[in-house]
Amino acid sequence: MKLPNEKKMAGRITGDSTLDQTVLSELRCLNLGCGRRIHPAWENVDFLAVLPSVRSFDLRKGVPYPDESFDVVYHSHLLEHFANSRASEFLRECRRVLKPGGIIRIVVPNLEGIVRGYLEALECATQGMPGWEANYDWMLIELFDQCVREQSGGAWNAFLRQQPIPNWEFIQQRVGTEANAAVTAIRSGNLPTPIGRHWISPQFNYVLRNPGRVLRNFIARVTLGREDYEALQVGRFRRNGEIHQWMYDSYSLARLLRQVGFLDPRVMAATQSNIPKWEDYCLDSEPNGLTYKPDSLFMESTK
Repeated sequence: MKLPNEKKMAGRITGDSTLDQTVLSELRCLNLGCGRRIHPAWENVDFLAVLPSVRSFDLRKGVPYPDESFDVVYHSHLLEHFANSRASEFLRECRRVLKPGGIIRIVVPNLEGIVRGYLEALECATQGMPGWEANYDWMLIELFDQCVREQSGGAWNAFLRQQPIPNWEFIQQRVGTEANAAVTAIRSGNLPTPIGRHWISPQFNYVLRNPGRVLRNFIARVTLGREDYEALQVGRFRRNGEIHQWMYDSYSLARLLRQVGFLDPRVMAATQSNIPKWEDYCLDSEPNGLTYKPDSLFMESTK
């Protein structure tokens, strides 16, 4: 994508740090860790591209663009997959590719909201209120499962395999439209792998596509013995990108943004943004206005 003319962009920021509406056609926007949630007007990048229009790149190695290339950098449910010690390094890369006055928008699981939901469920379940035992179990999954699981899908998938799911309306309120997609994938066998980026192949196809890995695994099983081999598999899984390495609330995320040089971090709603025509992109919301992941924390800051 061709960079905008710098002279035309010289006055693109208004006094309230909002991108100037007069240059909408020239905005350059970057969506990192996009999965299938993309917009054709944006540059979309992910670790493993599942769509032809998405660029594949290992974001642990940085952001693959020159300095000051973009007016907007966005990523959703990505930062928590970086170890806490590497989060600031990744955000500095995001800042590097932003133009002065540009906006970063970050979406992460909302630790504060999850904790408050857990405490409410704990109190209601303790009082024996009907239906709240299942809600309590679900809030424990939200709080811990993706941090501690040792196999893909963990307790999340196991809970959603129930037919019927005892507290389906509660889960929909917590997870949003993603809940329907998750249940469909789980029950059809198309289970998402690390960070929901691609799809698990049937076992036979996996062997055909990965003969070297299958052979190495066989040798490792024979050489290490059962207990050590299982420990190796757990270690491999915990490094493959699926689990959450850290969690954020509005205080810790704002503090981190300020530490790496961003200005004035603010909590937003899913459809609220200083990015012009944000709702039209349908990245944090659906075309009908429903929030895609209502259990999220949405925050914006400027360079």
